[in-house]
Amino acid sequence: MADTKLDVREIPPAERHPKIHAAFEGLESGETLTILNDHDPKPLFYEMQAEVAAFDAENYAVERRSPTEFVATFPKR
Repeated sequence: MADTKLDVREIPPAERHPKIHAAFEGLESGETLTILNDHDPKPLFYEMQAEVAAFDAENYAVERRSPTEFVATFPKR
């Protein structure tokens, strides 16, 4: 299984979700998108859970490494 990494901290906020969605769509089933973000991506989790059937919400994980560094994994079914 492949793991695609995307650091969105330097991307303007309005452009982050479209880039994340595009990267996720490019994954094959069983692959994972890992994002590095400057805040907890909980709103993105809810968005993906509601709108993206291929998102494996049960295996989503997020790790807070510092107050401004969060690593989240978005697995694809």
